[in-house]
Amino acid sequence: MSSSPTIFALSSGAPPAGVGVIRVSGTEAAACLQGLAGRVPTPRRASLARLYDASGALLDEALVLWFPGPNTATGEDLAEFHCHGGRAVIAALLDALAGVPGTRAAEAGEFTRRAFANGRIDLAEAEGLGDLLAAETQWQRSAALANLGGALSRQVEGWREQVLGLSAEVEGVLDFSDEEDAADLPECFTWNIAALSDEIDQWLARPRSERFGEGYRVVLAGPPNAGKSTLFNALIESDAAITSPIAGTTRDVIERSVTIGGAPFTFVDTAGLRDADDAGLADAIETIGIDRARGEVARADLVLWLGPEGQGPEGACWEIAAQADRADIPSKRMARFTVSAATGAGINDLKSALVDAARNAMPKPGEAALNARQHARLSEASEALASARQRIDPLLVAEELRRTRVAFDRLIGRATTEDMLDTLFGRFCIGK
Repeated sequence: MSSSPTIFALSSGAPPAGVGVIRVSGTEAAACLQGLAGRVPTPRRASLARLYDASGALLDEALVLWFPGPNTATGEDLAEFHCHGGRAVIAALLDALAGVPGTRAAEAGEFTRRAFANGRIDLAEAEGLGDLLAAETQWQRSAALANLGGALSRQVEGWREQVLGLSAEVEGVLDFSDEEDAADLPECFTWNIAALSDEIDQWLARPRSERFGEGYRVVLAGPPNAGKSTLFNALIESDAAITSPIAGTTRDVIERSVTIGGAPFTFVDTAGLRDADDAGLADAIETIGIDRARGEVARADLVLWLGPEGQGPEGACWEIAAQADRADIPSKRMARFTVSAATGAGINDLKSALVDAARNAMPKPGEAALNARQHARLSEASEALASARQRIDPLLVAEELRRTRVAFDRLIGRATTEDMLDTLFGRFCIGK
């Protein structure tokens, strides 16, 4: 258990609220209960109590709970006050707790950081909690719960045990290296390294968790007056883009993030694409807009091409026959979808297909996904294993296997730096 100062914070939503939950963690948690409630209740059982400040003034009537450590969320003694959620009540209770010797207000993420420091969760689980707090879609929530529940941590621990077994085989060979009947690494040793390396590479090939936050990026592109802005508004169900029959109305990139079918998207409307020597090109501002539009097309996950058939960009690009309600618009023989944003025809089918495309390109719901830090550490492990497969000298093989274990330890937090921890837990809210 930690010998750090006892911390306290409001862990529920900002007041006013129906109920406010104030958490206290540390060696003085029992003293806080004794000082405000006059007693320490039965462990892990809610108890009604009147709360008083040091002068004896009644502050509130609330439920109090007592969780003696180390089997608590933080690994320390823990107390909770479930009080009325008015601003004055919350402020009075926080002031009273600040008056208890050995206590101070918690910093951002400090409760979770103590849980990590006291071995209640590992680093991957802590990152899963951070992702859960930031989740805005059901997919984000599902993936965050997988990491918070230890799915990635258990996988890494399994890999680590395999590497320890391989290291033991190498050590056995080294122990006999000075004897006349010195042993060589068995043939299955290379096979086992190859199998482990392939399994890790499959994880590295998965879509990264950052895709949840960025969303599946869909760019609408084509010449002026192709119906991009009207379709953009229909897809996001908002009049975000100005629509007009005047060519060049859209001068800049407009993007909106929305959720469709539980999948996060970023839709991007762009300026109409036409050549710089086009006589109808209005001015330098439109030229800048066209350059930006081309840049967005290059970084898109998918382009919806509303221009002439066959003239869309290379890569992931769907031919869209837009403005199907207009008789003067040429049809497309190979259009993937024919739509009319004005009448709604084909829009639902297009949205359904977009959701399917996003599902295939993004981490699967409920499946643990690697963030950038975890991907980097797992890449280090993969590189070390690949190097071990190429080595003949058992000493060099042993060193590469040690590097692999270090990468695993850094991934789940057995070996890490204070700066990295400051960055991670600093993005948590106060009270978590």
